[in-house]
Amino acid sequence: MTTTGEDHEPARGGPWWWDRRRGAVLDVSLGVVSALECAAEGVPFARDAGIPFAMGVVFGLLAGSVLVVRRKYPIAVVLVAIAVTPAEMGILLGIVGLYTLAASELPRRIIGALAGMSFLGTLIVTFVRLRQDMGRDGVDFGDWFFPFASIGTSLGMTAPPLLLGLYVGARRRLMESLRERADSLERELQLLAERAEERAEWARGEERTRIAREMHDVVAHRVSLMVVHAAALQAVARKDPEKAVKNAALVGDMGRQALTELREMLGVLRSGGGGALAERASVPLAAVGVAAAAAASRAVEDGESSPDGPCLSELDELIGQSEAAGMVVNLSVEGEERSYAAEVESTAFRVVQEALTNVHKHAAGAKTYVRLAHRVSEIAMQVENEPPPELSAESARLPSGGNGLVGMKERVAALGGVFVSGPTDAGGFRVSAVIPAS
Repeated sequence: MTTTGEDHEPARGGPWWWDRRRGAVLDVSLGVVSALECAAEGVPFARDAGIPFAMGVVFGLLAGSVLVVRRKYPIAVVLVAIAVTPAEMGILLGIVGLYTLAASELPRRIIGALAGMSFLGTLIVTFVRLRQDMGRDGVDFGDWFFPFASIGTSLGMTAPPLLLGLYVGARRRLMESLRERADSLERELQLLAERAEERAEWARGEERTRIAREMHDVVAHRVSLMVVHAAALQAVARKDPEKAVKNAALVGDMGRQALTELREMLGVLRSGGGGALAERASVPLAAVGVAAAAAASRAVEDGESSPDGPCLSELDELIGQSEAAGMVVNLSVEGEERSYAAEVESTAFRVVQEALTNVHKHAAGAKTYVRLAHRVSEIAMQVENEPPPELSAESARLPSGGNGLVGMKERVAALGGVFVSGPTDAGGFRVSAVIPAS
């Protein structure tokens, strides 16, 4: 993996406008060499121009030293090189200046215009000087030689540095673009990894909540009935031995059913999650998002595919168990009975079961009404109890964890339904839920 984009930016360890010290050393060295070259070429220029030699040397030193600022002012360097072309000085200045100009971020039209000016200036000066030198020496190669030599010299002075600079500049921009894309990709991968971890954590939380809700639904109802029967057994043990034996048998049956359901649930947990921890370390980053999504939807998938979940056909048995515990339950069904998705039937059953459990806990002995309505696109259920007889709510002393209503609301909301609960005007309690049929 690469580092972040800020780490790729060059550290400004050089003086003034240079990013690095070696860049400053290189430019100063080139400036010194160019100044010496121009100073040497300033001697014949001063002789031909009829000025003092010192002025020609100073002029050459000043012109050649401009190469020091080539990175900051490439246009100025090229203009100076063009300006001193008639004096036949600044060869290094012109070559390096054109290279720096072509490699810079300046617009192509500016680079082309300055390169054309440099080519034209070199062409004219070379053509004039060749004619003068050949005429003075009395050498004649024909009229074709002067244009040919001038064009060749001009191309040799301008084309190589220009093309090399364009190549280096394009390569530098390409590398910067690739580096930026790599940095952007790394940031996206880091963001995806963080989101995948958040989704995985959310999925684990949802799984823990689902398991806790299932455990509550399985245990609370059975144990509540067992406590009610145990209280009744304690009350009639001496007065009615036959009824005491019957209640004891019911307590045993409830306990066995609760243990069986717990054992089945724990078996599913052991078989389904045993190898998860062992495989977690070897899961690649790309699979984290998929695993998180799969874990997040596991609850729905397990509910729809489990053939052993409770269904509405077991409501009669559920109500019979409550009636056996001494509760008076009135069941009414509206509409045409039909089958629903396993998750819908399981949720509807659990709502009624938990509502009856709450009646056992908080309103023992109260008459309860269970209403079930089969509608076109939904199924509605309502469990309402009357006010409990005095002292009956304290007789069984059933504990409450306070999670029953929360669990029912979560189950119904997960299927897109509506859940409402609260006390009635008569002093009882009502639980209502509407669940979409599909």
